[in-house]
Amino acid sequence: MTSQRTRDRLAERLAEKGIRDTAVLEAIRSTPRHLFMDEALATRAYEDTALPIGHGQTISQPWVVARMTEALREIQPMDRVLEVGTGSGYQAAILGGVVDEVYTVERISELVRLARERLRELRVNNVHLRQGDGAEGWVDQAPFDGILLTAAPEEVPSELLEQVREGGRIVAPVGREGGVQELVALDRTSEGFERTVLDYVAFVPLIRGRG
Repeated sequence: MTSQRTRDRLAERLAEKGIRDTAVLEAIRSTPRHLFMDEALATRAYEDTALPIGHGQTISQPWVVARMTEALREIQPMDRVLEVGTGSGYQAAILGGVVDEVYTVERISELVRLARERLRELRVNNVHLRQGDGAEGWVDQAPFDGILLTAAPEEVPSELLEQVREGGRIVAPVGREGGVQELVALDRTSEGFERTVLDYVAFVPLIRGRG
């Protein structure tokens, strides 16, 4: 259940569901999702479903990970990307396979520790991780070509809007927990942001502060 063949089948299923970015599909094939969750759930790692990782958080379903990553890359190559909400580290690992440098922020210290261990074990060396309030972004490393949120705010925080460069894109789930959440792309232009609804999703809420 954790073999390369299983990952290949997952990538094939995602392609059948509409994922077209071959680099994203290759990242899915080469990243062992079972290593980013509790061993007791490893046999379910390659189902296309979200799974719990503790602390009230989840590892997103593979289709959502692939769709958000693909959407981030649709407008241009992404050299520097900020991820808000590291969680298990799986989304960061996928991003690390398709962009040059990933900066990721997680509020819960135990998740930071586990994600750092997993990324180190897999020798994902282009992901930079720190604990902090993800809604504040990573000012010292801004501006970014793209920003990806893995938890849903009711509106994208203004601090993050300021940290994406002109011509860049933010991909985020937006809406209340338990209500309708839209997966949106916000493209920064010289006149502001253009908003496109990509799909409808269900994410845990974006919580400010540290865990």
